[in-house]
Amino acid sequence: MTKLEKTINLMKEENTYKRYNEGDHTYSDFSEAIFEQDHSHKCPTYVHKTPPCQGSCPSGEDIRGWLQIIKGIEQPPQDMSMSEYAFRRSTTANPFPSQMGRVCPAPCQSGCNRNEVDDYVGINAVEQFIGDKAIEEGYSFDEAPKLNKERVAIIGGGPAGLSAAYQLRKMGYASTVFEERKELGGMMRYGIPGYRTPRDLLDKEIERILNLGDIEVVLGKRVGKDLPLDDIEKSHDAVLWTIGCWNGKAIPVEGGDATNCITGVDFLEAFCDGRLKVGSKKVICVGGGDTSIDVVSVARRLGHISKMNEQDTPENIVHGYVAQDVSESAAKEGADVTLTSLFAKEEMTAAEQEVNDAMHEGVTILNGVMPVKIEKNDDNKAVAMIVAECTFDENNIPVPVEGTEKRIEADLIVAAIGQSPDIEGIDELGNERGFFEVDDYYRHKTKEGHFVAGDIIRPHLLTTAIGQGSIVSQTIKSYFENNDFKRRPKVDVHHFNLLDKLRETDLEPEPYTAPIDPDLYRGSDTSKNVLHNYEDRSAQEIIPSTELFLGHFKHEDRLKRGEDVPSGDEVIDNYKDRIIGLTEEEAIKEASRCMSCGMCFECDNCVIYCPQDAVFRVKKDEATLGRYVDTDYNKCIGCHICADVCPTGYIKMGLGE
Repeated sequence: MTKLEKTINLMKEENTYKRYNEGDHTYSDFSEAIFEQDHSHKCPTYVHKTPPCQGSCPSGEDIRGWLQIIKGIEQPPQDMSMSEYAFRRSTTANPFPSQMGRVCPAPCQSGCNRNEVDDYVGINAVEQFIGDKAIEEGYSFDEAPKLNKERVAIIGGGPAGLSAAYQLRKMGYASTVFEERKELGGMMRYGIPGYRTPRDLLDKEIERILNLGDIEVVLGKRVGKDLPLDDIEKSHDAVLWTIGCWNGKAIPVEGGDATNCITGVDFLEAFCDGRLKVGSKKVICVGGGDTSIDVVSVARRLGHISKMNEQDTPENIVHGYVAQDVSESAAKEGADVTLTSLFAKEEMTAAEQEVNDAMHEGVTILNGVMPVKIEKNDDNKAVAMIVAECTFDENNIPVPVEGTEKRIEADLIVAAIGQSPDIEGIDELGNERGFFEVDDYYRHKTKEGHFVAGDIIRPHLLTTAIGQGSIVSQTIKSYFENNDFKRRPKVDVHHFNLLDKLRETDLEPEPYTAPIDPDLYRGSDTSKNVLHNYEDRSAQEIIPSTELFLGHFKHEDRLKRGEDVPSGDEVIDNYKDRIIGLTEEEAIKEASRCMSCGMCFECDNCVIYCPQDAVFRVKKDEATLGRYVDTDYNKCIGCHICADVCPTGYIKMGLGE
């Protein structure tokens, strides 16, 4: 290896000072700015910004906040453990940390600035630790406040509806949750298999919400069919629709109407509610997203038996039979399961880890192909599917490549290519496609006093539904109070609040009284009435990696969770939780990789490198997170070294002339 190659490899392994980009050729001499004696143009101010993990979290969690708690930077109140404090910060936005720590596709990790150093912080893994620890320790939410007079009807008991019920109760509003299925949970219970969202943990997280009190639950009743909407409106002061999308889309090709062509939504619901216990021998799923991965993984686990009564075939169970009458002692054999995707493996919308797990479990994945025809027999049952390689036209519509056709035999074909609403009985509320149209505040556009959240607006992630449930609850509160709908902030998430932290630690500013003599306003930097040289831009700005001093951070490999993924030979009837959570020690270690973008993490760089000793640590009895350092402006000369060496971008040159 040449000397140059060694140097390049070393640069890849260890970050260097990155204030200059490739191609810069002018050297800027800081010495003139430093040695200006007592003349100062700009001095440091401490600016709080939102990190990209939070900015990209649809639930709006204060991710940096609970990572700081786990790693030990932000200390919990007296008589509260680190794990409970982290739980309380996490569930400010999301009441399902155990579930979402397992199944969320984690856009926060894609946005993590740590990707510019080595690898993202394992946010999901730490969140799972918080959620599982909370259940293990029996943590509960703070007691709900006294009730207001208004009550909300929430139609749909999935993640959006339960999130809204939780947030509304914390604001003092009672609710009634109407759920047409026999249990709460929505897609978390009926759309995702239990080895991904363990039902005992899901039950505990739902129970914790209901234990807040004054959240009534009505199960097995459909509004618009079993319960008249007029009655709901008369008995409640507002109506929130969180009914999701429970109709899957059929494959739009010749033969797609075969009786054994079913949708992924129906297949997974039949499995999740216990009706579907055995699958088919040859299964094809058309998809490429997370739902399709769940379908093929379940199909492999179900296996098949060689002799099955016609009424017990999967398609008949999905289409209406109560449950399969299959002997538990029947010998199951493996199923041949194939997943077809329009896109290459790296372009599939399903999480990469889920795709790899499915392949490990024995699923065959055909990438870059599309279905062109489904062959049927005389009984209108599919016997094979013809696929072909495909390209995309200028409108991004897939087009088959002639001469590349391939025939795949099938006993069951499952379509996981999208979902649509089921609004039978409430048709007047939907548009021509059945979705509910809302404004920026999640108010229904044509129905006064009605609000909407979740997939019925547009199918998306579970975490999106949870976040919309949180935001719409604020809208409903404004509706009840005075109809004053303030403009939502640009970065609409839960933020660290320095004033709240000062109050928590008994360090809040003293009450302010305006002086009689206006001249006394001068020299206010010694006043105890305000927070000095601090600016909160978290509701307006997300801090990019270019504002950080990345050279501060050493390479640390991500501490990955363990997995118990069965092989193809072991997969039948294997329904164990696949993810092995982090221990407390591991969670602390992984959380410590967080770079605290946009917030001080007490590294002391600014204190150490200040040539004028102008930056100093705040006295211990006056310090808290966000108030660890301060600046003596009588000493500061505006050299901006403190801002250059701040790893988190918390220091900006802003004060002075």
